[in-house]
Amino acid sequence: MALLPVEEALRRLLDGVEPLPAEMVALHDAYDRVLAEPVMARRTQPPFDASAMDGYAVRAGDVADVPIRLKVIGSAPAGRSFEGTVGAGEAVRVFTGAPLPTGADTIVIQENVQDLGGDVIEVLEVTAANRHIRRAGLDFREGDALLDKGRLLDPAALSLAASANHPHLAVVRRPLVAIIATGDELVAPGALPGPDQIISSNAYGVAAAAASVGARTLDLGIAPDRRDAIAALVRQAVNTGADVIVTLGGASVGDHDLVHDVLTGEGMELGFWKIAMRPGKPLMFGRLGSIRCIGLPGNPVASLICAQLFLKPLLARLGGRAFRQDVRQARLDGALRANDNRQDYIRAAVRQTDGALVATPFCIQDSSMLRVVSDANGLIVREPHAPEATTGDLVQVLILRDPSAPSS
Repeated sequence: MALLPVEEALRRLLDGVEPLPAEMVALHDAYDRVLAEPVMARRTQPPFDASAMDGYAVRAGDVADVPIRLKVIGSAPAGRSFEGTVGAGEAVRVFTGAPLPTGADTIVIQENVQDLGGDVIEVLEVTAANRHIRRAGLDFREGDALLDKGRLLDPAALSLAASANHPHLAVVRRPLVAIIATGDELVAPGALPGPDQIISSNAYGVAAAAASVGARTLDLGIAPDRRDAIAALVRQAVNTGADVIVTLGGASVGDHDLVHDVLTGEGMELGFWKIAMRPGKPLMFGRLGSIRCIGLPGNPVASLICAQLFLKPLLARLGGRAFRQDVRQARLDGALRANDNRQDYIRAAVRQTDGALVATPFCIQDSSMLRVVSDANGLIVREPHAPEATTGDLVQVLILRDPSAPSS
């Protein structure tokens, strides 16, 4: 079977993927969700002409020549209007957000006023008409379009929706990812491994990758290398309403690599299997009804890199999010031999030097070495059959963490 190029595998994986249906959530639960429909203003903001400062509402004509003494005839705190009318020689004490009293057309800020006692003030600075007044509808008016469909809801967007009187918002449902690790050799962190066992680690990195694009995760644990055990967890994933099933390990061609047979036995239609990439060759993808199934390699580094390249774009699209890999150009600090027929993802330390990016590949690239991939903040992407490269050559780097950010 010919190995599938990375770009073609990604195209097939994303083919026909649309955002999941909408659901209504309360504003407090809407942060970092994606709007499924536009948000329109249900009210006008401000709903009335309002004072923008603490001070005194007056007639501009009365304070065109200062100093001038005015009689204070009442007050208007925020949330309560002054019921009377401001006449010649009069003022109303107002506070920020209070409705502008009838008859007044400007606000004298309190710093420019001296309180003489006995409801008399002296205005010390000339104040023109319309100063320090927020006119009705300054921010938005009822019926205005405020937020577009597809907007990722950040703090400012949530505050705007609240101000427009929306207690709930329609958002794209977050995809649910069921994660199944496989292998007799695996035990959970904290357990005492046997002499031939290792700690299961892939599920935690894959779950974090899914969460980084807004997905929910359900870790179904570790299935031993038995068809019935793996099938039972696959059925559990289906019954919980998973949108995506991710299996970890067991997707290669060894006697104990059972995932392909189990998934196809459960009805999965295979989309592709085996990719022209390093690490990550055994990657598998298929459809089990409406559920997408991704079989990630068991090697920890391969699992993480495939999650970055394939799982995150899939989940982002299901969740209605924009997603783009952060690929930049860098100068190579080191030497790379000519590549074979697989696209290579070389773990590297990327740094900013004199305004340019420099990428230093790690000496050992074994796909089991989690410490190396943890230290790496970038992946040098080597196309199939790329010629040898040496220090100073330009290379493409997929950024995993911002090179300008501190490492610890």
